[in-house]
Amino acid sequence: MRLGVEETLGALNSALGPGRPVWFKETHARHLRARDFLAPRRALQARFGDDQVPEGVVHAIVGLQGPGVAPVLCCAATPAGLALQLQRSAVFERVLCSVAAYAAPAAPTAPTRHVVLHCPALRGSPSTLRLSQLRAVLVADHLARILQTHRVSVRRVPAVRDPHMPTFLRQLRVDWPEVSERATTETLRNRAIAELSPAREAGALPPGTLGRVCLKELMEERGRTAGYDPSVDSCLVTEDLLSLLAELQEAVQAGAEGSSLGVAAAPEAAADSYVVLHVVSCEEEFQQQKLDLLWWKLDHQAPLTQKHLLCGPVKVTGAPSTLTAPEYYELRHAQVCKASSLKHGKRLEQDPAWTEIFRVLSVATIKFEMLSTAPQGQLLLALADSSISTKGSKSGTFVMYNCARLATLFEGYTCSVEQGLYPTFPPVSSLDFSLLRDERPSPPQGEWLLLFNSILPFPDLLRQTAALTLPCTAPGLHVAAHTETVCKFLVQLSMDFSSYYNRVHILGVSAQQKGRWGRVVQGKQRMRPAASASPPGASATPVWSDVCPSAASAGCARSAPRWAGHAGSPSAESHLRPRRP
Repeated sequence: MRLGVEETLGALNSALGPGRPVWFKETHARHLRARDFLAPRRALQARFGDDQVPEGVVHAIVGLQGPGVAPVLCCAATPAGLALQLQRSAVFERVLCSVAAYAAPAAPTAPTRHVVLHCPALRGSPSTLRLSQLRAVLVADHLARILQTHRVSVRRVPAVRDPHMPTFLRQLRVDWPEVSERATTETLRNRAIAELSPAREAGALPPGTLGRVCLKELMEERGRTAGYDPSVDSCLVTEDLLSLLAELQEAVQAGAEGSSLGVAAAPEAAADSYVVLHVVSCEEEFQQQKLDLLWWKLDHQAPLTQKHLLCGPVKVTGAPSTLTAPEYYELRHAQVCKASSLKHGKRLEQDPAWTEIFRVLSVATIKFEMLSTAPQGQLLLALADSSISTKGSKSGTFVMYNCARLATLFEGYTCSVEQGLYPTFPPVSSLDFSLLRDERPSPPQGEWLLLFNSILPFPDLLRQTAALTLPCTAPGLHVAAHTETVCKFLVQLSMDFSSYYNRVHILGVSAQQKGRWGRVVQGKQRMRPAASASPPGASATPVWSDVCPSAASAGCARSAPRWAGHAGSPSAESHLRPRRP
């Protein structure tokens, strides 16, 4: 079973006895020099008084075991509180021997609800798509991917019909269904006609409207307790509105028929097993509330749970307030091209080989801007040219740059193996993790920082981002999403990796440096500087040859790639530059 931060925290708090949780995980490199978890002194005093934590409790903490609980090395009282450090070499071994398990969320322990994800903004055309609606589209796409990662059945509605919308969505790397046929509306239409208000009460109707349906009774019965706007009293029924309801109805029925619950066999159970999540911009919220109530009125098998994820307004500086989504994309694309031209000293946007790279960077920039703020809040966009740069640490471009660095490292190692410069990487189970050195009292070089802050808590992060599927039975109309959590995680991971990359020779040192600075210990190469001096930029961090003697003696004595030294380390530019035949 994989180790977990939440499981470890739970066990630590349980070891202190009943009461509120007091332990927390450290994240800063300065604190990680000496501890991994801390129970603050004041919290302990509130629990145990002015007395020290009982010795038996401390012994119990050191001996903690259990599913997902990380092994403890030591626990001691300090001025800051009770400090705990894990057996880091053992944690490295446990994690790296099953690292794939940390890249995905845990399998659900209970049956999950099916989700119909509805984004009204996709009913129009790209040319009329406002920035607030684009935000809703990107949030809906993000949530669909997160939920599917958790093995939740997700059906996206509406299927786009505008001929230009699919092309625009593909440009944005948004996966959304397309259809050419409309769902049948005959049944809903007949029910709507039966519910229409008398002509004398409906008043003058706009052209193309079938009539007006009164929602007051349903509002009093269900709407008020669910959190709907009390001013919702009626809804104008049009063919387009009925078509959308039919598509929502069809999505629920198709999902129910494909599950263990059939609509015909158990309509109430099937309706209760589905959650309809409407991802709406602030301009669409009121109309969507009317649509919810109309669906309940016309379809007794409509899902009992409908929730709204409200996306706040988007304010821009440096561009017209009427900027549409396609204009926004073109603006960011032009800025990415301009920034690259300034960096490389020539215009590249006309070069076909760079086209895809510029598109990827433009989309990364847009998605980070739209998702890095909690959807419920107002989003401020600064559209000046200076906002596009790989040097800043808060943008999608910065994350993509470090992703390219990683890709370059992996490719460089693979090419070097093919050239005979490195041996193939040995099975992780054959590595001797006990040879990893304790980095105290110096600051951590980065390996533990990356593992403890990024790899170990990643499954918990995935679960938290999909947590909106769990409280859907809670009262209230609105739910919150935390798209900014993933963005913050990626930014912090990129910052930690960038710092590590600039400080550590990940692929070792050059052959020339080996002869001058390296030394051989007991028949295995040690990528470690001699005691008297160190080469510029050298790192004392152990590389894989330190923990795998057999692999080291078999092949590590061969020459390293010519760019393995500090000055020639592989650059991300090779993956931000098109390949030519």
